[in-house]
Amino acid sequence: MSEENQATANIKHQKRISAIWIVPILALFIGLWMLFQFINSKGPEITIIMPTAEGINIGKTEIKSLNVKVGIVTDITLSEDYDHIKLTAQMNKGTERMLNDKTQFWVVKPRIGSEGVSGLDTILSGAYIQIQPGESNIEQLDFTALELPPIAPLSSKGVRVVLSHKKAGKLSIGDPVTYNGFTVGRVEKTSFDLKEKKASYQLFIFEPYDDLLLSNSQFWLTSGVDVKLNADGFNVKVDSLQSFITGGVTFGIPEGESNGQQLEDKLVKRPLFDNYEQVKEGLYKKYVPFIMEFDESIRGLKAGAPVEYRGIRIGTVLQAPYNVTFSEEDTKAVKIQVLVKIELGRLFDQGNNASLDGFLETFEEHFKNGLKGKLKNGNLLTGALFIDTEFDTPKADFKMVQHNGYNIFPTKKGELAVIQEQVSLLFNKVNSLPLDKVVNSMTRSMDSLNNTLVSAEDTFMKLNDLVSQESTQTIPSDIQASIQQLQKTLEGFNPDSTMYNDLQQTLAKFEQVMLELQPVLKQINDKPNSLIFGDSEVTDPTPAKREN
Repeated sequence: MSEENQATANIKHQKRISAIWIVPILALFIGLWMLFQFINSKGPEITIIMPTAEGINIGKTEIKSLNVKVGIVTDITLSEDYDHIKLTAQMNKGTERMLNDKTQFWVVKPRIGSEGVSGLDTILSGAYIQIQPGESNIEQLDFTALELPPIAPLSSKGVRVVLSHKKAGKLSIGDPVTYNGFTVGRVEKTSFDLKEKKASYQLFIFEPYDDLLLSNSQFWLTSGVDVKLNADGFNVKVDSLQSFITGGVTFGIPEGESNGQQLEDKLVKRPLFDNYEQVKEGLYKKYVPFIMEFDESIRGLKAGAPVEYRGIRIGTVLQAPYNVTFSEEDTKAVKIQVLVKIELGRLFDQGNNASLDGFLETFEEHFKNGLKGKLKNGNLLTGALFIDTEFDTPKADFKMVQHNGYNIFPTKKGELAVIQEQVSLLFNKVNSLPLDKVVNSMTRSMDSLNNTLVSAEDTFMKLNDLVSQESTQTIPSDIQASIQQLQKTLEGFNPDSTMYNDLQQTLAKFEQVMLELQPVLKQINDKPNSLIFGDSEVTDPTPAKREN
């Protein structure tokens, strides 16, 4: 190829950017925008402490509020001491105001408790974490989840009551709080105070039922069924079905107590009583303690047993036994002391305002008039005892005696002790009887009776032999023949027989003869010598003067 025909390329440098770079630049811009949107849409990251990760899955378990997703679980790790788990969750944007020191978390899953069945919708969808925002301005990102769902949110309207009792296990979370049988609240927390050594039960009474709680309201346990056996008969009272199954607590104003005032505090502290009877006993706050001394067994007498006067309760046994004393003079004289209290409110309408000094002076006068206490059986089945008081022989020189700072209440032996003494005396008399002589005499009598029975047996055998003889067996036939002959003879005296007619005629003739003889018999009766001298009357001779 010639040089004339050879082409020459001219190279020029372009100053503009190629259009192909628009695609990566646009992709970068979109990516940055998406990153910005992602970062801008993210909410705070929180940590939740839980006892177990049961039902929790990373990237699947959601955090919900009112069934609306507000976050998701992103990580689950064990604690350093393997005591719990640490759950990390990413919250949505705008949830910052939900996170404060009053916010509560708990796992929603199927549960069956005293408050009912809940969380059944999670059987198919899986468990999720429920958040309950609190009302506070203190931000917080680390939380500890509740083991059980709260009975009432902290922001709920109502009144919280903290009850104290000496024993734990009286109530459980979710147990109902009732008023006249109607559920007005729930037990939301149980704990134990190590310092006071008492169990605490926190209740929540929902609005508007919190208006029923007054300053003099008292709380007591309810089992759902109350069985009483008294003079009126057998009485059974049943509360709600839930209280019957799970128990619970109820409150109200005790009978005879004023209503009090409306409470303004949102956290009320009250004691928890075992039953309504214990509530009524707690109303008698003013009392006088006494010591009663008994020289008999107090088995069956327990603290809380009543002290009565003619069936009216006037006090309560505080401690039985309180102390045991021994006499220095007589080692067998042992006194068992029982501490009791005589409650003024049971004797006076305004007992809590009565004077203790005046009360003691009154009782000292009663002691001079013979007032004494004694043990009495209150229940034959259980053997429970109580203390009864009654007036005995007056003692004008009585003086109040004290022991360990307590006044001594005079006592006497109860009916049971008297019966035991009588039985013991009876057995002593029986033991003093000459039982050996009596036994020997009974032995001789039994021997004599045995000989008599042997003789009677011989007699019966001889009689049996006599009866079995042929001549003896013919006696009934001879007697029967004699009876037949006697019957034939008696038949001769039949009214239709000839002999009967002849006898009747003879008797008629004899009667006629007797009628005829009646005049003669009358004459003989009137004048016995008429048969000899005749019937004519003879005049008696008249004496005359002799003529010369």
